[in-house]
Amino acid sequence: MTLLKCTLKRFLFATIIFMLAGSILSAKGKLTLIGQVLDSDGNKVKKAQLTLRKDGDVVEEDKTKGNGKFKFKKLAEGDYVLEAVHEDLGSAEKAFTLSDDYDLGEITLSTEKPASPVATESSTTEAAASMAAAVSVTVPQTIEAMGGSNKDFIINELNFEIKKLNAEIKHLTQDLDDLKALSKMWVNPLTIYSKEIILKNGSTVFGKIIYQDDKSLKVETLVGYLIVDRAQVVRIVDNVITEDTQEYVPEQIRESYTPPPMPKLAQPRYTSSNNSARLASAKLSANCVLVGNIAEKKDSQGNIIFDGEIKNIGGRRADFVKVDFVFRKNWSGETRTLTTFVKGSYNTFDTGIVSDASLLPGANGKFDLYVPQDFGTFIGYSYVIDWEEYQ
Repeated sequence: MTLLKCTLKRFLFATIIFMLAGSILSAKGKLTLIGQVLDSDGNKVKKAQLTLRKDGDVVEEDKTKGNGKFKFKKLAEGDYVLEAVHEDLGSAEKAFTLSDDYDLGEITLSTEKPASPVATESSTTEAAASMAAAVSVTVPQTIEAMGGSNKDFIINELNFEIKKLNAEIKHLTQDLDDLKALSKMWVNPLTIYSKEIILKNGSTVFGKIIYQDDKSLKVETLVGYLIVDRAQVVRIVDNVITEDTQEYVPEQIRESYTPPPMPKLAQPRYTSSNNSARLASAKLSANCVLVGNIAEKKDSQGNIIFDGEIKNIGGRRADFVKVDFVFRKNWSGETRTLTTFVKGSYNTFDTGIVSDASLLPGANGKFDLYVPQDFGTFIGYSYVIDWEEYQ
């Protein structure tokens, strides 16, 4: 009894397997489809991408051979659409009904996109009409379909125009700033030249001293170079322009706050109306001046070196003689100061301090200033010679 039950189970299992295999084979089919792909000039197209669809689903994909031919095997009956695409030569579609081995013939590629697949001859007139109705697609009336530019293209063009206008505005703004800087230079020469030279005849010269000795000064001005007799100079004022800092006012009293009045500057007064008396008193003190020009050079590491020579033309010893360089970083008035001491004679003071930056009357001393590479660029500089006088 047990043996009989086992035999029946095996028979039923084998029957089910046989039926499943038959249904799979019948669904796969045994039909064959062949054809050839050509371009618009009638040449054979190789490596064209082929996609075979049935009821909207992809059944199989393949590529054409060197002679443009293709072949699909083991196809079932039904309605199919074959799509051939080549990236350079275009595309084409054909719809057909497969009921037996079928030869599609020649498929010609075109770069013009068809509105709907082209129906070919079929086994019956009714099947062809139903297939044409099935594959017809209504083309939406959009801007892209009517040949207009798409939205992304328009946005990219507008962004390009905006960037172009921004670049032009920046260029015009820079030109305007340059013109403003030039106008400020003529209205206020101190924006470029910090030296104010007051002469005996009451006139004032704004410029940069590029050479001086005990008899004359060579000054660079807006109108060119001037040679000024030192005996005609009353005094030289070094003007350093600083930016105004805005005073902080608490928010509670901003509306009712009134800034304090600006203090009046004291007018300079001379203790002696006799110019010779002032010159006599000047001879009894130290007076350090620049001899020649300040040389500027750059070493192999990109550091800038300024060097020159200072002479004491006064009647007393000058101690701790130094040169303050004021570098103008940009046209907006930003400055930075570097200092270097003169290499003069040694002197020991009462406090025990020993200095080598002293200049005796008539003595010369050299100086050099190293401006490191990381200091940055600058558009100009001025200098001030400073010293102390001790007994």
